[in-house]
This record gives sequence, structure tokens and C-alpha cells, in this order.
Amino acid sequence: MCAPPTAAAPTTAPTFDPAFVRAAARIPGVERLSTQRNLSLLLDPAKPPVTLIARPVHAATGPGLTLPLVGEALPVPAGQIGIYVSEAMLDLYSARLGGTLPPFEASFRPAAPVERAQAATFFIAGVWRDYGRQFGTIAIDQADFERLSGDTRVNDIAVWLAPDAEVPQVQQALRELANQQQASSVGAADGNPAGMAGNLLEFGSAREIRATSLKIFDRSFAVTYWLQAVAIGIGLFGVAASFSAQVLARRKEFGLLVHLGLTRRQVLRVVAAEGAAWTTLGTIAGIGLGLAVAVVLVHVVNPQSFHWTMELTLPWARLLALGLAVILAGTLTAWLAGQAAANRDAVLAVKEDW
Repeated sequence: MCAPPTAAAPTTAPTFDPAFVRAAARIPGVERLSTQRNLSLLLDPAKPPVTLIARPVHAATGPGLTLPLVGEALPVPAGQIGIYVSEAMLDLYSARLGGTLPPFEASFRPAAPVERAQAATFFIAGVWRDYGRQFGTIAIDQADFERLSGDTRVNDIAVWLAPDAEVPQVQQALRELANQQQASSVGAADGNPAGMAGNLLEFGSAREIRATSLKIFDRSFAVTYWLQAVAIGIGLFGVAASFSAQVLARRKEFGLLVHLGLTRRQVLRVVAAEGAAWTTLGTIAGIGLGLAVAVVLVHVVNPQSFHWTMELTLPWARLLALGLAVILAGTLTAWLAGQAAANRDAVLAVKEDW
């Protein structure tokens, strides 16, 4: 991914001109590239602005769309322009699949001497998941955007490299190309330069962007891991306290078992088996309750709070490993608590009933 330096306002963000894009596609090592234009639209003064993304919507390598759709896309009726809205648009702007949005091309189309005879009709052909913008996103095919606005500039360039390409060399070539464009540029009509200094370009690989996104996500939920550890610690403390109390209350029972011929090891096995049984029941109940809470969070709280949905995938291997660890810890805790019973004098314990 290649992008200009971040600016404060979307309307003044630096852009790449078509000449730079065409020259970048001819750099050795570049297999293909894709461009994207981001704009801010104010559809309702009482609500936050939404983001308009102009990008190739249809996949270049085959049939299908490049957006992560929720469900299937609808065919666009003749004479209308297909757009794809994020899930936040359904909640904040009452958009519906198969419906239309009021004309908004005036927000990004420059004033023309002759106005269009008829405003464009934007048909909502699909709903897609956008986890990066909370207040709504509209995706439109780049060809439709350029036809409506006459604006061929872009904000971001996604580059696919050839298998034998060297990333540093391609990045250096793009920086040199930007320097050449900057040197030969005389400026654009809106004040943005047609080129920019190469040292201002920002690069990020798909792996780096994914790692950064996951790091931010994990940092947001780091407290849940600590809460999980605290909950397990409190649970084990409760197991220890419970079995210690049972040991004191069942001293006579353990003493009788010793008189009947049970060894110290066998008494400890009885206590550990009881600990394993109770901890297993608690683990099953805890996992069931946790899954119920997860379903509520994913399918109820998350859409209401962030206006997007996600698939619920259960890490069964991790849940099984955690459950077994809790059962083992509970059994060990019960065994340690049972040490007090095995160390009691069996004769004195039974004598209390005489």
C-alpha cells in the first residue's frame, strides 16, 4: 500500500494524479496496482459525515466483488448507479438493500457551467462489513465516480509485486518517481500539487497493516485477559477454601476410612477425585455461560454500539485446553487441601464419637 502523508481534513488530503499512477504501473517489479479515492460526505447536518470510497468494486481477476458483503449483491437496474453501503448506514441513515439514497454527487462534483438535466439515482446493491469507520461508508465503482465528478485523482495505491521483485527497490523507485513528478509539477487548480516529495510517501505491506490492526485490537481487549486470570485465581481460591472446610468437617469420615484400611494415598485420591468432579462441572457451566455472554455481545451489543456485525467463530481447541487446565488446577488444589485430612491422627478423629 502506498499513500500520501496523512492530512487533517479529507477535502485537503494530498492525492496522486493519473500520470503518477500510469508511471507507477510501469516500474519494474510491479505486477499490477489498484487505486482508491476517499472523500468525506455530509449527508445530514445533524449526523457525522460518512466516507465515500471510490475504488474498483468488481474483482479484476474474475467474477465477484472486492468488498466483504453481508449476503448477496443485487443486480443494478438500468439507468441507476450501484453503490454499496456499510452496516452503519443501515442504522444511522435507514438505508436498505435494494433501496436508494438521495442524490449526493453535488458533494463531490465540481460546479459546471451547465448543470446535469437529471440527478443520479444511487441504488443500494449490497451491504458490506467495514470495521474501520463507525459512522458509515459508501463504496462506489471508480469508473462511476470519475464519470460523475470528472476527478481522476486517488488517495491510495495498492501494489501487487512480481514474485522476484525486491520491496525496497520498488519503494525507492516510487519515491524517485514522486520526486520527478514534484520537480516537474506546476500545481493543481485546487492547490494540491500534482506530485509530492518522495520522502513523504507512506508505505505499508499487507502483513504489516494486518499486524498493526491485530495489535490495536488486542490492546483494546488486553484487560479481558487480566480479568480472565483474576477470575480463574478467585475460582481456585474458592475451591481451596471449600475443600479445606470440607476436610475439617469430615475428619471423622476420613478417620473411619483409615480404620477400614484405606491408606493415606487412597484418602488423597478420594479428595482429588471429588475436586476433579466438582471442577469439571464448574468448567462446563462456566464455558456454557461464557458462550451465552459471547453470543449476546456479538449479535446484540456489538451491532447496537458499533453498527457492524461479525461472524462468531469459537476457538474450540483453546477452550478445551483452558478447560483442562482449570480442571487440573482444581484437582491439584483439592489434593493439597486434602493433605490436612491425611495428616490427622485417625484414632483421635474417630475417638471423638465415643
